[in-house]
Amino acid sequence: MKTPTLLCLFGGKSSEYEISLRSVTSILENVDRDKYNVVTLGITKDGRWYYYTGSTDAIRDGSWCDQTDSLREAMLSPSFGSSELLIFDGDRVERMHIDVIFPVMHGSYSEDGKLQGLLEMTGIPFVGNKCTTSAIAMDKGFTKLILKNLGIPQAKSIIVRGEALENNFDKIRAGCEKLSGYPLFVKPANGGSSVGTAKVKNAAELRDALERAALIDKKIIVEEFITAKECEVAVMGNSSYTASTVGQINSGSAFYDYDAKYASDSQATYNIPADIKPETAAAIRNMAKQICSVLGVEGLSRVDFFVRTKDGREEIIFNEINTLPGFTSISMYPKLFCHDGMTYSEIIDRLVDLALGKEA
Repeated sequence: MKTPTLLCLFGGKSSEYEISLRSVTSILENVDRDKYNVVTLGITKDGRWYYYTGSTDAIRDGSWCDQTDSLREAMLSPSFGSSELLIFDGDRVERMHIDVIFPVMHGSYSEDGKLQGLLEMTGIPFVGNKCTTSAIAMDKGFTKLILKNLGIPQAKSIIVRGEALENNFDKIRAGCEKLSGYPLFVKPANGGSSVGTAKVKNAAELRDALERAALIDKKIIVEEFITAKECEVAVMGNSSYTASTVGQINSGSAFYDYDAKYASDSQATYNIPADIKPETAAAIRNMAKQICSVLGVEGLSRVDFFVRTKDGREEIIFNEINTLPGFTSISMYPKLFCHDGMTYSEIIDRLVDLALGKEA
């Protein structure tokens, strides 16, 4: 039987480019190469696509795109069903058959539906969610609206348009302050890894945070601040879902921001399982699967919650969903399933099987 060719797609025009490099490095170091012929296709920060044949170390340190001897311009064939990577070498075009794609990319142009739409047009099976689910889940405003109608509890919030800040800040400020008073959370509606997210304690910080978030996305979410445990659950499946043990993030900072998630000197710690009641954990897992079902999740997602103690009871509050979660060595998605007994390579195998339509 022919060994299937697995194409790992990484990089991209995104503020989370470096996280993609770290994620794909972990995958390349853990994938079972006896099962797959693994090839890599990298996208630079300025959007150039290259078939890459160099070392994983050069991806890890970010120098891969300087390895000219290991780079050839390439593109996925737009002809539906051809399942080919077109590799350019002067006037010659090499055609490589691709059986399945693992897009290991995060943020805009990566998990917001744009890439998924392109991959769907090629007809090549790929790991993860399709265009519509990716686009909806990336937009926190749309996600909140859909899940509110489902009765999923969530933080009070309002949507702010970045272009309205200059002439309407006082009105915007008043609306934000009605949520709960300070502190408040400000985050781009379309963003990940907490890039552009800020906790603000007064009107001056609010304005600054809104202006910074508007540089990333013109649609901004302002939420009430919730004092609670931050919990996450990993989900796997196409329509029948498996939810992992619930994990807990102890950020070690004002909130679980980009540095807390990825900096080498991060003070963040993890509890797996989370320090919550068993019945609360079960409810979180069920709610995560319900959310995935409504949004049409395929392959994988990580669903984040707050657990707040109120009048002696643990209250579950939905935070957000990530449809292409990080796969770095410290990322919660693989950590949670590894805690449940899977190896990292088995997680990859399962996701590839799901991409190929193998449910069980």
